[in-house]
Amino acid sequence: MKIETLKKSHLKRNIMIGVIAVAIISAVILNFTRAKYRVTQSIPLVNGTINYSLADFNAVAIYINGDSGYTKTDTIPDGYVLNESESYCTINGEEDTSISLSYDATIKSLSVTPMTTKGTKCYLYFDEKGITNIEELIARKNLATRTDFSTALKEDTTGTIYYEDTSKGRTYYFAGNPTDNWVKFANKYWRIIRINEDGTLRLIYSGDGSAQTTGKETQIGTSAFNSSYKNNAYVGFKYTTNNVHGTGTNSTILTALNTWYQNNLSSYADKIDGNAGFCGDRTPSTSSSSTNNQGGTGTTTTYYGGYIRLMTNKQPTFDCPDGDLYTTKGSEDGNKALTYPIGLITADEVAYAGGVYLIKTLSS
Repeated sequence: MKIETLKKSHLKRNIMIGVIAVAIISAVILNFTRAKYRVTQSIPLVNGTINYSLADFNAVAIYINGDSGYTKTDTIPDGYVLNESESYCTINGEEDTSISLSYDATIKSLSVTPMTTKGTKCYLYFDEKGITNIEELIARKNLATRTDFSTALKEDTTGTIYYEDTSKGRTYYFAGNPTDNWVKFANKYWRIIRINEDGTLRLIYSGDGSAQTTGKETQIGTSAFNSSYKNNAYVGFKYTTNNVHGTGTNSTILTALNTWYQNNLSSYADKIDGNAGFCGDRTPSTSSSSTNNQGGTGTTTTYYGGYIRLMTNKQPTFDCPDGDLYTTKGSEDGNKALTYPIGLITADEVAYAGGVYLIKTLSS
């Protein structure tokens, strides 16, 4: 056997080759590793991002719900939440129901589980976050007050809620032409008139099956207020002949309302408050400019409180005489004369909403 010893120069050369080879191999591994992370991109979502690998996650389509349905967008506005039942993902064009989606609106983070298949595309549908309490409803609005009720308020007041301090506390109400006071309750559409002093919502019916703003679809039906009229007693929501504040007999309109309530809302009774009540102010006067508590019986010419406030003084009120505040039997306030917590809005509430009392003179 022949043993050969390398010369120093050869040894040095081989060592250098080895070092270079290691350096080249290391560089390749490093570059491949960097290349792997270099294809990771981000889609901005407001102030947050979705991080994903292009090899695993091909694309995402974002849609937000608005007045005209879902429309495509690049960002998610604040106050929107993922509609998980509408959102879905596909793999190479085929829907994959095993992929689950969730979105944390607080930290603006989207989770897609699992997200490991090449060719995945997700379609994300976002709805405006619902309001869960009265405090949140008020906090989302611009607060304002009204002092001039002599002219009609017709402007778009979306985003604004007005307030008034009453003898019972502060009440908030919508006025003008808002588009953000809709509520769906009992499978019907309603609009919020105001937030009562105790935090309950006062609603007005506005459509069955679809939201309506005008026309017969905003009505539950038609009815005379009372079938008789030749006596001041018949101005009462409930009345007793020759008794200014009598509550012995239901008016024609109240009878119609009770029937509708029984047929449409009785199964939701545990969600309807009867304490706030409905005002039917019968404060009488024989003068159109003062309330001196005269008149109101028989056929005496009588001006009632609403006429004096709205026609003469142009100053509505949310306060109501206790005897004319119609509440249910279990209420702490009012006359406790109602069987069901349903009623009519007042002329004062119409004025707060932006209406103005107007008399038109017809020419021959």
